Amino acid sequence: MFDAALFGSLFLTLFVIMDPPGITPIFLALTAGRPAKVQRRMAWQAVAVALGVITLFGIMGRQILDYLHVDVPALMIAGGLLLLLIALDLLTGKTDEPKQTKDVNVALVPLGMPLLAGPGAIVSVILAVEKADGFGGQISVWAAIAAMHIVLWLTMRHSLLIIRVIKDGGVVLVTRLAGMMLSAIAVQQIINGVTQVIQGA
Repeated sequence: MFDAALFGSLFLTLFVIMDPPGITPIFLALTAGRPAKVQRRMAWQAVAVALGVITLFGIMGRQILDYLHVDVPALMIAGGLLLLLIALDLLTGKTDEPKQTKDVNVALVPLGMPLLAGPGAIVSVILAVEKADGFGGQISVWAAIAAMHIVLWLTMRHSLLIIRVIKDGGVVLVTRLAGMMLSAIAVQQIINGVTQVIQGA
């Protein structure tokens, strides 16, 4: 039987971690200056990458981490450092230079991973899949994952309307704000990873 409680619990957990409203300014900043058609394509590409990564780790995440001898805190710290590098580029305006982003598909990195499919989301899915009882439980888990990614796509897809309103000056402001937000997320992720390492020592 479909487990509505499990579905709701995982959906809310992923909503808080993946944060569709919070990802909007970062998405706008990273895709600014590109044609609307390209931006729309990047929206679904980012969601597709995130779903692919989440699905992979949901099916065999524990085996992958064990095989690579990687602990969850290490995954969190590495993801935080990667996000911090992207945040610094946004804050310093380096992403405004066409030569640096012209041929780079930001839908893959950092949008798809580690922003959407970050350590927090990966670990939550691994634990949910392991704890789900029977066929109904598994269906509930994967339905929650699919629903969350649909919400992410809709959020990014319709956020493109904001660019038409705020124009170039607004995009620069959004880029700087996104850099600040992303740097805070990155530092917090690193702190969480280090804290877990210390607690486990």
